[in-house]
Amino acid sequence: MSLANATRSELTKQFTTSLWWILGLVLLFYIGSTAGGLAGVFGAVAAGIIGPGTTNGTPIPGDSLAPIIYSLATAVGYVFPLLIGTLLVTGEFRHKTLTPTFLAVPRRGVALGGKVAAGIVMGLLYGVVALTATVGPGAAILAAFGVDTQLGASGTWAMLGRIVVAFVLWTLIGIGVGTLVRNQVAAVVGVIAFTQFVEPIARMVGVFVKGVSGVTHYLPGAASDALVGTSIYSTLGGATDDGLAWWGGGLVLLGYAAVLLVLGYLFSWRRDVS
Repeated sequence: MSLANATRSELTKQFTTSLWWILGLVLLFYIGSTAGGLAGVFGAVAAGIIGPGTTNGTPIPGDSLAPIIYSLATAVGYVFPLLIGTLLVTGEFRHKTLTPTFLAVPRRGVALGGKVAAGIVMGLLYGVVALTATVGPGAAILAAFGVDTQLGASGTWAMLGRIVVAFVLWTLIGIGVGTLVRNQVAAVVGVIAFTQFVEPIARMVGVFVKGVSGVTHYLPGAASDALVGTSIYSTLGGATDDGLAWWGGGLVLLGYAAVLLVLGYLFSWRRDVS
């Protein structure tokens, strides 16, 4: 079977089950409510309705509010493409459908390539959903408070494009994790534990401990923020250094995806399945 046919098969698997749209709806409402709520709070602050807008004592510039709201797509929502990528692979191990997959696509590299190509499509789709959830309500609410939505600036559209790229890379990282960790429960728990606890704590330590930030810049979440160009966590955290350039963040995320996929292929994907 060719790579094109393998990709078509993987997409058929995705779109004939309910998991993809359930996660998509959760992403839409979770990120949308977060973006709408914060846009309302920050917009009211910027308009002087509920008090001075400050970040660690520094006024929040009105022209930076819109990018902060839009970047919630990745700052808060990156776990969704990571999960869909992980589930794209571990679902086969859990439901024991990998055997017929390998019978249909005997070349293991082509089979994995099909999942990578399908993951790119899913990442693009989830990226569009996330931007719909943040830019839609976020821009509308900021405009209601008289805050510039920055949608006329080329830099904003470049940032939105990088958000979609980040979603694709997170999906590929998820596929790498799912390929390497066959057990679905272990993979999902590991993803949630790392993204919601381990890395946030490590990045918090990096803010207060001198020299640690040089290491935490290369964590995947920090690299994702660097790729996008802004993040509510770095803004409200009062970060004083620039970290990685956007292209550096993208290369780090791509590196994570490549390493995980290669390791998964070498040590797990080529093993026998029952």
